[in-house]
Amino acid sequence: MHNNIMAAGLKDRPPMLATGRYAQWRSRFLRYIDTRPNGDALRKCILKGPYTPTIVTTPVVPATEDSPAVPEQTTVETVMNMTLENRAHFESKKEAIHLILTRIGDEIYSTVDACQTAQEMWEAIERLQQGESLNIQDVKTNLFWEFGQFTSHDGETIESYYTRFYKMMNK
Repeated sequence: MHNNIMAAGLKDRPPMLATGRYAQWRSRFLRYIDTRPNGDALRKCILKGPYTPTIVTTPVVPATEDSPAVPEQTTVETVMNMTLENRAHFESKKEAIHLILTRIGDEIYSTVDACQTAQEMWEAIERLQQGESLNIQDVKTNLFWEFGQFTSHDGETIESYYTRFYKMMNK
């Protein structure tokens, strides 16, 4: 039944994130984004971050009989001189943020709302949802088991032992 609810209205609006259904939501959300007229720009904005205008260099124009020489100039790219693809990516920032914020629950809204870009929100949601898969007790149990099995190897240096221990504690 949940899948029917999630699929209903998929053409009209992105799916709502349900607890424990992050993988399905992610897939459906990205498929919804692809159906939008500016889908490529929205996908770039969400997965790679907003478009950052670059510095445009205008080459030297030599003097002619009718005009003086124009030296090389550098200016920041504006919406007026962006390519159509870059302009769509640049302008999709607000829409991407809006789509994400309207399709998440109140329990994670406050955490994600503090993010400045759609990419930051997307990554924060991913971290929060992946953290749900293992509760704190499972993490502690696994760590204690690994710690109990941890021993040094014959001829191992103290640096190697410390490195292995550090990796175990921080993974």
